[in-house]
Amino acid sequence: MRVAVIGGGPGGLYAAALLKRLDPARDITVWERNAPDDTFGFGVVLSDETLGGIEHADPDVYAALQAEFVRWDDIDIVHRGRTLTSGGHGFAALGRRRLLEILHERCAGLGVRLRFRSGAPPAAELAATHDLVIAADGVHSRTREAHADGFAPHLTPHRCRYIWLAADFAFDAFRFEIAETEHGVMQLHGYPYAADASTVIVEMREEVWRAAGFDELDEQESVARCAKIFSDALQGRPLASNNSSWTAFRTVVCGRWSYGNTVLLGDAAHTAHFSIGSGTKLAVEDALALAACIEEQPDLCAALTAYEAERRPVVESTQRAAAASLRWFEDLAGHLDQPPRQFAFNLLTRSRRVTHDNLRLRDPRFTDAVERDFGCPPGTPPMFTPFRLRGLTLRNRVVVSPMDMYSAVDGVPGDLHLVHLGARALGGAGLVMTEMVCVSPEGRITPGCAGLWTPGQSAAWRRVTDFVHQQSPGTAIGVQLGHSGRKGSTKRMWEGIDQPLDSGNWPLVAASPLPYRPGVSQVPHELHRAALTDIREQFAAAARRAARAGFDLLELHCAHGYLLSGFLSPLTNRRTDAYGGSLTGRLRFPLEVFDAVRAAWPGERPMTVRISATDWAPGGTTAEEAVEIARAFAEHGADAIDVSTGQVVPDERPEYGRSYQTPYADRIRNALKVPVIAVGAISSWDDVNSLLLAGRADLCALARPHLYDPHWTLHAAADQGYEGPGAPWPAPYRAGSRKPPTGRTDAPKPRLTLAPRP
Repeated sequence: MRVAVIGGGPGGLYAAALLKRLDPARDITVWERNAPDDTFGFGVVLSDETLGGIEHADPDVYAALQAEFVRWDDIDIVHRGRTLTSGGHGFAALGRRRLLEILHERCAGLGVRLRFRSGAPPAAELAATHDLVIAADGVHSRTREAHADGFAPHLTPHRCRYIWLAADFAFDAFRFEIAETEHGVMQLHGYPYAADASTVIVEMREEVWRAAGFDELDEQESVARCAKIFSDALQGRPLASNNSSWTAFRTVVCGRWSYGNTVLLGDAAHTAHFSIGSGTKLAVEDALALAACIEEQPDLCAALTAYEAERRPVVESTQRAAAASLRWFEDLAGHLDQPPRQFAFNLLTRSRRVTHDNLRLRDPRFTDAVERDFGCPPGTPPMFTPFRLRGLTLRNRVVVSPMDMYSAVDGVPGDLHLVHLGARALGGAGLVMTEMVCVSPEGRITPGCAGLWTPGQSAAWRRVTDFVHQQSPGTAIGVQLGHSGRKGSTKRMWEGIDQPLDSGNWPLVAASPLPYRPGVSQVPHELHRAALTDIREQFAAAARRAARAGFDLLELHCAHGYLLSGFLSPLTNRRTDAYGGSLTGRLRFPLEVFDAVRAAWPGERPMTVRISATDWAPGGTTAEEAVEIARAFAEHGADAIDVSTGQVVPDERPEYGRSYQTPYADRIRNALKVPVIAVGAISSWDDVNSLLLAGRADLCALARPHLYDPHWTLHAAADQGYEGPGAPWPAPYRAGSRKPPTGRTDAPKPRLTLAPRP
């Protein structure tokens, strides 16, 4: 097998070494355009997991790395003159140049040809003369761009500039330091990689970089300016550069990682932001997987398919974590006013990979201090602390998110609604929300949607609220009021989502006459003044019926492309009158409805608003506009903002992942200092505790976990050993409040030694 490797970075070199070690008969050449001792950057960080893979695959390389590593456990976070330290994190780093030397020596010893100062021939030429071409030529991969049709790359630039530098001493911890300058916020990321050297990365928003004049400075002037700004962290010592330049990070995603007999590896295939220390790690892991798949599979095509199938899910998960970390640092200025320990906890958990429970294992003392600052009584997890909204005190922070059941008859909730909501109330959540309850027959999504446009519907809802209040005292129940707008008159979800009814369709109304799915959905009528007034009054009348039905909280549904959401989004509101155009105009009708509902709803009972904080589509609502939308509702009396996203247009492209909508809630909460409800792929009690302690949310709404387990909250309490007032078990269920034992309990306990006494 003839193998050509384009790029002599860690990933390409390690792939070459592994392939040669596994089969010495392979003819392998590495092309590297730079000299052996030329490299960018300074130190690299590898995880214990990656090192374990190296140890298993190549003990010689592992031993060489072990002899070079600098190890440390602590992270120091310096903000506004205060240093907070969290321990137990376990890092290992070494100089990038030394890493390359080790891999050069390994390749040379195995018989791999290394061609330095030699640009590789074009990938197509190499592919014709070699069995396999490994393109490890980095983020600016010429191979990837030359075969863009085959690899389908997508590159996303981001909003910060950063520069890689070095200090001539070793930090004693991973250091994050924040500098609030006259030009804006700048941050330093620093870590040791040798006994006398540290990597230093300085990062800031593009507009801050320009305001500070860095765009007009040469390399040495930039280095000197950075050293001056962070002189305290550097103990007054200078910074060094190595062909360093200011760079805007780009996320690389490829639709395919192989094209013919050419395969991408490392940054050529994918990038993940440096703030989670993943670039070299991913490249080395790619090399391990590629070599293993070539060894295991019957032919090259199968090997390249298996390589991508194995690595893509891992890489995509890492990229999601890196994207969360990247966005957190892009929005760093919005977190600076948090209390010091909460700020530190927020930073540590920004990628969602480090969580409250994980941090407790690493550093229980630090975590205890964060919990005390939050107000947790001893032994009480954050999710079981109370929270007050106007005249309503919730006994814990868990919300059963609204979930449409599509099972009402003529808008009347029936036995399924009683059992569904009653079971979740018995299950321990602090607040149980109904599905979207429609304010008129024409405002239904499907014929099975529940309503509040008749006294009979109100009486049926009273049956549900009475059960909740009587059988689960202390649990609150809220109603979500809404109107389907252009997304109405469709089949039930399981019969064909968003599909019009086969017969019996009712006319639709919307901000503008735009169908939800062109060519499929019905075209709605544009609402005019008289109809707007009628709908506003329908909402107010429904609110009065909701009050008589005994609901504790009311939420106005202004999200997901339904009627009020359709006014807010520029993608669905094309009006030219006072209810369209600018954000002020687009807000006008939703605010009129809110005011009417607030006036009809009892003054002591809280009212929330659900919004879509982004449309996940070009030209739609931006994160900045979402803050202004939330501000407007808060100024009109909303007690909390329920922050969701999307479902406004069918061609959206959401960036799904764990807790993926939370950054929008975080931004609104910290910008406006108003309570927020986070929702969206929050699936574990550890996530809930993490979001609360980090100050990203005040309440957490969960939907599907409560479909899977109606007693999710009580089981979360049992899992954490909590038996306090935040999660009381109903009297008939108390005998089951402890987890049933599993497995054998009669086996003898293991002994360290069983030697006779002397």
